[in-house]
Amino acid sequence: MTANCRFCGAPLAMTLVDFGATPLANSYLPGPDAIAFERSFPLHVMVCNSCWLVQTTETVPAEVIFDHGYAYLSSYSDGWVEHAKTYAEEMVKRLALDEQSRVIEIASNDGYLLQHFLAMGVPVLGVEPAGHAAEIAKAKGIPTRVAFFGEETARAVRAEGICGDLMTANNVLAHVPDIRDFARGIQVLLAESGIVTFEFPHLADLIEHAQFDTIYHEHYSYLSLAFVERLLRAVGLEVFDVETLATHGGSLRVFAGHTCVHAETGAVQAVRAREEEMLLTTPAGYLGFPPRVESLVNGLLSFLQTAKREGRRVAGYGAAAKGNTFLNVAGIETSLMEFVVDRNPEKQGMLLPGSHIPVRPVDEIMSAKPDYLVILPWNIAPEIIAQQTCIRDWGGQFVTAVPELRVL
Repeated sequence: MTANCRFCGAPLAMTLVDFGATPLANSYLPGPDAIAFERSFPLHVMVCNSCWLVQTTETVPAEVIFDHGYAYLSSYSDGWVEHAKTYAEEMVKRLALDEQSRVIEIASNDGYLLQHFLAMGVPVLGVEPAGHAAEIAKAKGIPTRVAFFGEETARAVRAEGICGDLMTANNVLAHVPDIRDFARGIQVLLAESGIVTFEFPHLADLIEHAQFDTIYHEHYSYLSLAFVERLLRAVGLEVFDVETLATHGGSLRVFAGHTCVHAETGAVQAVRAREEEMLLTTPAGYLGFPPRVESLVNGLLSFLQTAKREGRRVAGYGAAAKGNTFLNVAGIETSLMEFVVDRNPEKQGMLLPGSHIPVRPVDEIMSAKPDYLVILPWNIAPEIIAQQTCIRDWGGQFVTAVPELRVL
């Protein structure tokens, strides 16, 4: 069966990587009895040779991923909340936002970002498909629509006289199966002189550093600036500025508006040049990825197997989606990693999807005193290391596996 590109419809013929069938990365299990009912879906990523959208071939229905049990809550990362606060302060200053303005966030989660605009007196609206996260945001006083965003939702909101002077979509553009419909919704809801910002992990960093654990079903797309510019042009928007960020192992923050409204900055050309140098609009830019993934997987597996032979105790930190991809691709289970801790009480007491490693509260580190603590969300390793210096009291060490195996 031939897969077709979600954006341009061209047949897909080039594979980036194929992980076979894996469970959904954020579908935690309430206990052993649920293992028999666990579902897996193909996780095959291909490259469109026509528009250069890198994408999964299996469109897992969004309602399956973002149901009421969706466990990701942004506010449990201190670093991410601080990142959001800094962004809010910068945008209020840059755009002179005030009580007459409106900020609309798509995929607003638990209000981690909009709470900062609200505290500065700027009216806000969140659109969030995960009902549980939306309820948490509402409890903070943040107006939130529980809906999947697209042109239909945008037109319904616009019909109420609402539009965005600033719209923001952080780490959501990759999460929508109909990416063109999503972009159309932005165009509909954005004020005439408004600005929309998108943050997303940069495909260039995924390729350059073999960040394969950022691949999971929830991420339908893996985005370059070249593709995002093509997408936005198709709906009457254009990119005029871009910032490179350290978040998620290397991200872009793209600024866009209606066509011919904002002047382009030199930063856009700089990112275009990097992508051109990496050949991301040619097949050559995507060759040799699977062997690099295999090297990272084998590195951690070998380390854990050696630790087991030596009688060392190993635990993980962070019940994160990227960690679940790594664990499942590597086939790591409780025989090699006893448990994982996480600050999010929604995940504590659950089993990780696929590996079935139990998730426990963070204070379990002090009780168990593991010899090695593997940091699964390696992108926030400095934050976790600063919080858990206690492991050095018994000679424990931190371990990260991406972009290379490191024992800290």
